Amino acid sequence: MSAAPFSLSQPKSKLDASGVENLIRAMVKKHQSPLMLIRRAVLEKQYQRLRKCLPAVVPYYAIKANPHPAIIKTFIKLGASFDVASGVEMKQVLALGALPSKIIFANTIKSIQDIEFARKHRVKLMTFDNEPELYKLAKGYPGAHVLVRIKVANQGSVVELSLKFGADSDQGFYLLRKAKALGLVPMGVSFHVGSQSKNVENYLQALEITAGIFREARENDLPLKIVDIGGGFPIQHFDNEVGVNFERMASQIRRQIKELFDKRVKFIAEPGRFLVGPAGILVTQVMGRTFRNNKNYYYLNDGVYADFSGMVFDHCRYEFKTLRRGQKFLSALAGPTCDSFDTLSLNEEIPELYVGDIVYVKNIGAYSCASATANFNGFAPAKLVLV
Repeated sequence: MSAAPFSLSQPKSKLDASGVENLIRAMVKKHQSPLMLIRRAVLEKQYQRLRKCLPAVVPYYAIKANPHPAIIKTFIKLGASFDVASGVEMKQVLALGALPSKIIFANTIKSIQDIEFARKHRVKLMTFDNEPELYKLAKGYPGAHVLVRIKVANQGSVVELSLKFGADSDQGFYLLRKAKALGLVPMGVSFHVGSQSKNVENYLQALEITAGIFREARENDLPLKIVDIGGGFPIQHFDNEVGVNFERMASQIRRQIKELFDKRVKFIAEPGRFLVGPAGILVTQVMGRTFRNNKNYYYLNDGVYADFSGMVFDHCRYEFKTLRRGQKFLSALAGPTCDSFDTLSLNEEIPELYVGDIVYVKNIGAYSCASATANFNGFAPAKLVLV
């Protein structure tokens, strides 16, 4: 009996490799390329996976990972909260239907205009990591609810975030006490272990430091209520990648939370890559080919100035796949622009390709189209399609 034909209505979370390739063919035929396919079922799967593994932690989707309205609407329907870093991001999620009470303004340095926007729209919860910011907040948003962001270890993380943000932990209680004196409402502690963090010790140490600040605050009549464990949860970018086991990591985080904190403490997180990364498939096509430096050289219709921008800004590596089968040869892949910097790889083992052939990348839904440059050299970023 022959296999049933592919249908766009079949559950996308159950697509095997051939199903993914059939989906790609159908979407290219319908929309052309380049295309960023975001699978709704995978968004839902990752959200439920996080809720199952860390049931005590409320996820605030960090929309900087991918702020496309269709993605935000999907998470609103799932009941998610949101992490925004600017007034523009705040305005976007509010316009799409997110409640002010489900938003955290998680940028420790905020413009006066954005603080006023948050006050006007009743977005109360926000982070800070320095005393001058407190004076700015006290003037622009009296009564704002604040979390002090502390600097913690980022060892083993692909993108280190403590280089730019975070107060020294021994200043945590002092800053919270100062916040209260200025008329703000100190709520707790925030930290971030870095992006694509495979080292669970970063989380465990950060939780231990945070518990110490909670204890000091409690002993000084300043009880705290919220711990924000940030994001950084890792995903696989390659099919056979090792060293990424979120379930094991989450079990250790759960245990640490249970041992160190009162049950009344509320935990939140700011995942971005973890929720949207695995849902994305970037589909490109060969627009030109040559033979140079003793290897096949292929020019794709998307590059580092567009949806492969994560290779630059996110320090990310991707697994390039082709629909064409056959003997593999050492090859180079480059983007379409006139800049030689727009080179994706010089050592890919792939079959011989021809103009029009498809090259695609999975697990690229985060920090790709979000940081793409609009129309450099006249090349538009990929069309995003939710499937």
